[in-house]
Amino acid sequence: MGAPPKMSPRPARLRLATAAGLALAVTAALYAFGRIHTPDYASSLFGRRGNDANLLKAQVGTALLGLAFYQLILALWIYQRLPGAGAAPRPIHLAHRIGGAVLFVVSLPIAYHCITAYGVQTDSARVALHSLAGCFFYGAFAAKVLIVRSRHLPGWALPLAGGTLVTLIAILWSAAALWQLTQP
Repeated sequence: MGAPPKMSPRPARLRLATAAGLALAVTAALYAFGRIHTPDYASSLFGRRGNDANLLKAQVGTALLGLAFYQLILALWIYQRLPGAGAAPRPIHLAHRIGGAVLFVVSLPIAYHCITAYGVQTDSARVALHSLAGCFFYGAFAAKVLIVRSRHLPGWALPLAGGTLVTLIAILWSAAALWQLTQP
């Protein structure tokens, strides 16, 4: 019996291009909505308005940052890059998937409040960074879901997508939650 036939690099490139295109499309759609939408500064988040809503978003965002680092540790374990941990047992794979789903769901109320209350703003560097990173986060998440479901992609594609998400959460947190939590 011979070796399995080699896959053409074309389908892998097409899948990667599709994932990148999906990321850009979602990012552009959120950006466009955030720019044309009239902000409603009085909108609430779970009944909280104004600074109380922003404080709640900062607290939940901090939990999301912790969950993102949890996801990173699990991914390092799955890829056997966690020193001294050995191979990850099957429950770790499941925990990583559940953690990703929880992270996504918990992020939605924050994102909804941000985009409806403030839209995409570019008045200051901090706010612009937060707005753009927020739009790109959901584009990158959509691309990661597509990459996870694809077979025969280069080994770097999934870690790059996951690492991008962790990086974006850290940027979002530092540009908004950290700023909010350190205000006098």
